[in-house]
Amino acid sequence: MRNTQVILSSRPVGVPGAEHFSLREVPVGTPGEGQVLVRLTHWSVDPAMRGWANDVPNYSPPVAIGDPMRAFAVGDVIASRHPDYAEGDVVEGLLGWQTHVVVDAAAIARKVTETDLPRSYALGILGLNGTTAFFGLTESCAARSGDTVVVSTAAGAVGSAVGQIAKILGCRTVGIAGGAEKVRQCREEFGYDAAIDYRGEDVAAALARHCPKGVDCYFDNTCGPISDAVMTRLAQGARITICGTAAITEWDPLPIGPRVHRQLLVARARMQGFLIFDYRDRLGEARAALAGWLRAGRIAVREHVLEGPEAAPGAIAMLYRGENTGKLIVAV
Repeated sequence: MRNTQVILSSRPVGVPGAEHFSLREVPVGTPGEGQVLVRLTHWSVDPAMRGWANDVPNYSPPVAIGDPMRAFAVGDVIASRHPDYAEGDVVEGLLGWQTHVVVDAAAIARKVTETDLPRSYALGILGLNGTTAFFGLTESCAARSGDTVVVSTAAGAVGSAVGQIAKILGCRTVGIAGGAEKVRQCREEFGYDAAIDYRGEDVAAALARHCPKGVDCYFDNTCGPISDAVMTRLAQGARITICGTAAITEWDPLPIGPRVHRQLLVARARMQGFLIFDYRDRLGEARAALAGWLRAGRIAVREHVLEGPEAAPGAIAMLYRGENTGKLIVAV
């Protein structure tokens, strides 16, 4: 039995491409005391992986050259020497782009208990993406009924969940996405009240039409010109959650855009960075709510599945080009 790994073979600057990765086969290890052997079935592709691959200041150290790419993954326990895990358990964690992994039990984030739902959901709506949307909106943005909520990358794995949770909370939702098809998804699949195509519309003018009383909550996945336009429409007491910076492809030197201090001052607004890792002790709360809404048919999920380890090296670049049509996953 062999372990196929997708390793980081050279250091990118900005968005990593297929040329920065290579495939390697190594023997599958044997679990020692307190360890488990997991056969992975699905790998996640997330925007955060750009930061993990680059050697720049970040909230976690960069992936070492020659190591499997850091990634969330889900799979089956096929051997265990830990009392909390048994053969056949489905588990999820930051287990990397590889087909098999021997890990200490502490490396496993959780057992996947929502076995009535697709296991790939553990990497999306019930994983990093859905829990980020849940706490980013309910805690950081503190969204409440009647708010106007604007979301960038609104058709993405996080953005689509934010929009749907906001509707459940009684908010008016305005999504910003790129291209006619993603705008259609926002309106028809994810229930946004309005959607703006940043590639074909004047975003500031469209926001003036769709948010006549201003923006109460802005869930920012992009930074850049889209966010600059939103800053001109803040309502009094607006809350801004910075979840991602997809519009920034180079971090050295750091880009300098419009100064937003005046807009924040006049609107008495609050802008806050958000990382889901700050809520690790409450993730079960978010998953329970999300699973309930899924079972009730109140949240729609779209996945874009790539087949096989060979598809992984170019997946992060694909994500940043906006070519995926749902939560991007590699089926191993």
